[in-house]
Amino acid sequence: MVRATYRFREHTLTPDRTEDGDPTLYAMECKRCGQSSDGSTDPADGSEWAAGHLKANPGHLNYREVITRPYRFEPGAWLTN
Repeated sequence: MVRATYRFREHTLTPDRTEDGDPTLYAMECKRCGQSSDGSTDPADGSEWAAGHLKANPGHLNYREVITRPYRFEPGAWLTN
């Protein structure tokens, strides 16, 4: 019979700001038709896209900002029994 011992560890979920982490991306999405801007590291790019989309589609008045932010778990202390 094989016996195993398991140890558990605390972890904290935090935004990944490490050098090898993906950048935070911002985009705007039209709530009427579902079209969206490409993700950009500059939040203003989505606003510019939305203004252009509104000019081309005057009835498309509602938008949502979509933020894609990478996260990672940071290992913490080992838990004792």
